[in-house]
Amino acid sequence: MSEAIKNRYDFVILFDCENGNPNGDPDAGNLPRVDPETQMGLVTDVCLKRKIRNYIQATKEGEQGYEIYISDKSTLNASDQKALEYLGISDLKELKEVKKKDSKADSKIRDFMCKNFFDIRTFGAVMTTFVKGALNSGQVTGPVQLTFAKSVDPIFPQEIAITRVAVTTEADAETKTNTMGRKAFIPYGLYRAEGFVSANLAQKVTGFSEEDLELLWEAIANMFELDHSASRGKMAVRELIVFKHDSVFGNAPSHKLFDLVKVKKHEDVEFPRSYGDYSVTIDEEALPAGVELQRKDV
Repeated sequence: MSEAIKNRYDFVILFDCENGNPNGDPDAGNLPRVDPETQMGLVTDVCLKRKIRNYIQATKEGEQGYEIYISDKSTLNASDQKALEYLGISDLKELKEVKKKDSKADSKIRDFMCKNFFDIRTFGAVMTTFVKGALNSGQVTGPVQLTFAKSVDPIFPQEIAITRVAVTTEADAETKTNTMGRKAFIPYGLYRAEGFVSANLAQKVTGFSEEDLELLWEAIANMFELDHSASRGKMAVRELIVFKHDSVFGNAPSHKLFDLVKVKKHEDVEFPRSYGDYSVTIDEEALPAGVELQRKDV
């Protein structure tokens, strides 16, 4: 792995959803998430991180240093076990002996996990389940963090009845030829999420590198391309706007940079139904000294 990044970054993601459910809410019958006070749509940071993880797992499968810790293909303890094998530990009894002799055992485990798992190196992880708690490598705060995505305008969740030409049991087949179901969706929504990349945490904690950063931008730009489904409709990343600071700790507060990005619905549009119904402007003249604007290809 190469050395950790040396610059702080802040970024804005614009993505949209057409005739789909971008993030179902289990507390509301899996309807699209919405702020009940404003009717603005929401997509959780956890949902977006899942898309990024899935992209990395699909495109980097089998490559050293790019395993995924939070994965549907393995348990956390199975991933933790790899670190114990790295230290040459075979069972819990031996593990306890190692901890007595080596006060840095936990930190060695943490470093191994950061080096080998991309999502730990990027987003961090809480690793307190290690082999039934026998080894606690603690909480790793990752250098990359995301906010909830919020729709630019209110969304209008709908639920429609659907039929399927299939029945579950032989008894049902004697009396009916199809079954009824429900499908939740929004006609259209443009969402905005904001994120942060800390060079300080990358250098001091996880070793998140320039190569990791470029892969992150690639994964964000394509996070819906390998994740299409009938329930989510048509989703696409429309803009990835990056602010690069020329220092480790940054040259301006994140919120001031985010305020430079304006997304507005065209005046003659009442109900937006496409990305073309919006305009995106960035006040480059107000860009603080020491901050570079980058608009990534999507």
